[in-house]
Amino acid sequence: MPKLKTHKGASKRFKRTASGKFLRGSAFKRHILTSKTTKRKRGLRGTVLVSAQDQGKLELMLPYK
Repeated sequence: MPKLKTHKGASKRFKRTASGKFLRGSAFKRHILTSKTTKRKRGLRGTVLVSAQDQGKLELMLPYK
């Protein structure tokens, strides 16, 4: 059987947890930050879990991660 290729774009953006779920960075924190409140920007820090609907897609894109 041939090996499966890892989706390189996805491998740079997502990280798998010990339980097999995926982590992603928060959106809306790249530019135009002056118009956003400090509370909103603080809430966008760190990582969050990927939704259950996208979990299956990521497992196909990242077979060995």
